Amino acid sequence: MFNFLKRNWMGFKNLFDDKNDINEKSVVGFIAFAVMVIFAFADLLTGYLGKDLVINEFIYDSFVIVVLGCFGIAEVGKIFGSRK
Repeated sequence: MFNFLKRNWMGFKNLFDDKNDINEKSVVGFIAFAVMVIFAFADLLTGYLGKDLVINEFIYDSFVIVVLGCFGIAEVGKIFGSRK
């Protein structure tokens, strides 16, 4: 059990290593997008049940900015980063 947890923790820690194949900005952008999708489904569900889902607009707008920023930075990095 301990070896399993240690191996998974090391895999998570390697995600933020400088020499990996995973783009961290895309991971953060995907997580923020997933939160937005969960919010949309929760809003639809509560609307169907006749209740109002109260979420501060500032929080939702922050997630939108994080998603656009992360995916925008990742794409600009792909475009301009490959020139050597």
